[in-house]
Amino acid sequence: MKVSEAIELLAPGEVGALGPTTWADLGCGAGTFTRALASLLAPGSTVHAIDRDASALQALPSVHGPTAIRAYAGDFTRRPWPFPDVDGILMANSLHYVGDQLAFIRACAAQPAGPPHVLVVEYDTDRGNQWVPFPVSRARLASLFADAGYGPVRVLGTRRSIYRGAPIYAAAIAPGRAQGTGC
Repeated sequence: MKVSEAIELLAPGEVGALGPTTWADLGCGAGTFTRALASLLAPGSTVHAIDRDASALQALPSVHGPTAIRAYAGDFTRRPWPFPDVDGILMANSLHYVGDQLAFIRACAAQPAGPPHVLVVEYDTDRGNQWVPFPVSRARLASLFADAGYGPVRVLGTRRSIYRGAPIYAAAIAPGRAQGTGC
């Protein structure tokens, strides 16, 4: 996917309206969605991008548009993260690598500053394989975040995918009344 296509998927989330914010891109890879998010944030924002693949992180610029980007090599599922609390979390094709997704979402919400805004990009299927072991359909995403105490899931857009014909969707989830359980 191109950065312009990723921007198109995330843009309806209107994250720039939140003002200068700090985000985490969990499982950022080479940064397609990191750049897309950075393009949409308000000036003065920061994205902390984390991925296990240190060589992929080398493709990330330190600034994109009005936003600073900080790269970290590591496993995003292990807490604490190597950066401070965030206002928002982006999980673009990464939540499907987390086995206990509800516990992970609750842990992400357990910040002293309160639960963050969340953007998710996933395949709209519940059938996994070796590359996408724990996919999250739209219905399952809504259920997971409701169980974690978040507000409603708002689908931002969809795109075709070659993965078993299941479309890719982007969704925004507001913090709502989420209560974390710690890390």
